[in-house]
Amino acid sequence: MPNARRALGQLGEELAAQHLQRQGYVIVERNYRCPRGEVDIIARDGERLAFVEVRARRGTAFGTPKESITPKKQARLATVARNYLQEKGYVDVDWGIDVVAVQFTRSGVLQRIELIRNAVMETT
Repeated sequence: MPNARRALGQLGEELAAQHLQRQGYVIVERNYRCPRGEVDIIARDGERLAFVEVRARRGTAFGTPKESITPKKQARLATVARNYLQEKGYVDVDWGIDVVAVQFTRSGVLQRIELIRNAVMETT
């Protein structure tokens, strides 16, 4: 991944984590990886465990951050979430997949951050 893109992604993740904390989320883990993929942030939202995908975009030439969550990406997120739950021994826990969309202007100025709860419905 090119350095500018990586830096944008890291900045987006940091801003997303701060935004989640302001919304009452408690960060449990960041950048969880398993053989099936990765999830950016795992956090507690009350009793609910949230698997959070962060999508950061500069401009909208390639669509909005929300539009970048393809059905294939949704399925992979659900698989990674189920893997995490199994690995950590969670049996009967309320969980969901949220998205934080971080939008920057073309010049790199933060335009908006949007939290979308239950943005991805669990897929099999």
